Amino acid sequence: MGNASSIEPTKTIFLDIDGKKEKVMFSRHCGSRDIHDLIAHAAGVSRYAEISLRDSTGAFVSLNPTMPINTQSSPYKVSSKEPSPTTGDGEVFTQVLSQVATQFNKVFKVEEMKTDIATRLSALERKMELEGLKAVEIEKCKRDISDIKDQIWNAQKKFVDFNRLSDDTQTISSLSDERKISLKRDVPSYPKYTLSQETIEYLKQPTFDIWHWEPNEMLSLLEHMFHELGLVAEFNINPITLKRFFLCVQENYRNNPFHNFRHCFCVTQMMYGMIHLCHLWEVMTREDLGILMTACVCHDLDHPGYNNTYQINARTELAIRYNDISPLENHHCAVAFKILSNPECNVFANVDKDTFKRIRAGITMLILATDMARHGEIMDNFKMKLEPEFDYKNKDSLDTLKMVLIKCCDISNEVRPMEVSEPWVDCLLEEYFNQSDREKMEGLPVAPFMDRDKVTKPTAQIGFIKFVLIPMFETVAKVSHCMSFKVSKLQHRGYVKQKMLITMFVNTDTVYMLLHVRIERYCR
Repeated sequence: MGNASSIEPTKTIFLDIDGKKEKVMFSRHCGSRDIHDLIAHAAGVSRYAEISLRDSTGAFVSLNPTMPINTQSSPYKVSSKEPSPTTGDGEVFTQVLSQVATQFNKVFKVEEMKTDIATRLSALERKMELEGLKAVEIEKCKRDISDIKDQIWNAQKKFVDFNRLSDDTQTISSLSDERKISLKRDVPSYPKYTLSQETIEYLKQPTFDIWHWEPNEMLSLLEHMFHELGLVAEFNINPITLKRFFLCVQENYRNNPFHNFRHCFCVTQMMYGMIHLCHLWEVMTREDLGILMTACVCHDLDHPGYNNTYQINARTELAIRYNDISPLENHHCAVAFKILSNPECNVFANVDKDTFKRIRAGITMLILATDMARHGEIMDNFKMKLEPEFDYKNKDSLDTLKMVLIKCCDISNEVRPMEVSEPWVDCLLEEYFNQSDREKMEGLPVAPFMDRDKVTKPTAQIGFIKFVLIPMFETVAKVSHCMSFKVSKLQHRGYVKQKMLITMFVNTDTVYMLLHVRIERYCR
């Protein structure tokens, strides 16, 4: 075994510099550049000069700490060449930087380190996402959802996949898996609420303020709607099953700024108000009313907070699965009927096969109609049904009316009182800005009305009210006059025509005035 005394700390070489003998000593730990500078100094040239060594046989000797040791009688002949006068200081500096960078990358393995860090960050993001999915409870989640998306779902572009299961464990390939769709809690997990007569009547009005109600209270109000409309008796629904259905629906709405369970309740309550104010049971069956109400409850299930345009441009799993055709609306339908496939939540378990087939087709039709990409198509079809007179006995006409009704409810915030509608605008813009920020980050096209650098609250609302809301309500008002005429023929059965005249559709002047006032306010 050797010892420290056997290790030579320095190395000596002998040089012949233009006939002059020189001796150079350097440590074995010196770098090639250090030896180069030492010989350049001995030769009396600049450190930027090119230095080369030859042994007694004329062979070139490498300039590094491992170069062979020679003797005074066989010195290395030194040749040097100064940089060309045309070479500027900038080029010399660039050469030096290049050499330094090369050595730095070689020693510290920068590229390998970057790759390793990127891999670890990706794994950490994935782990955070999976842990977040297990921990989130919709009712308790009151944190800032945009921050959660940025941290957890930054690279995630996948959604529900009900069929992808491994033999030993379920693969979480989406944000709404089997474990989420199954009921997490049973009833009664919230107290039974007794509604006052004042609340019962208020619930039937489009002016109903949905911001004053907690999630459990909204569940009770939904139950009341289904009982009061006679849907529980019509479909022979077990009351406990109805509670479980609403609980499971609530758990499958994400805590998005806009497309959340409160939006679901808002749309359903507006439909409930329409049914009462327009006496829709006179032109529709209880089955039709059940389809309308259930479609409203389920119309945005598991909405990810990013619209169809994003799904298609980002080529998400949903867009691929549904061939870019209303991917979100198809997904909402799939989640709805996945919930209904659970016997504990199936509110239509006691109807016959033919009835369920009609219910499934009706709910699917209505949820798909909420895709705003189909707005022009549906409204054009609806206008054709008005000529020469709307036929309530024609199934196709009635289906079109139901599609327009759910569309009205889905975008009805602006026909509510200002104090009710105003917060929804802020919620919608927040969700838009979340999407546009993500699209910029991923290099995807950004819609101007979603870009936080371009859009304002007035510009976002004025165009929508003028070109979507007002024309749609004008068209629906034409049907409402027909409905008013039908009700006038039923006065002998105790229905008063004047009740129809106070509805939001028949008395459209109130709606138009409200919308125009809102436009003027935004323009200030």
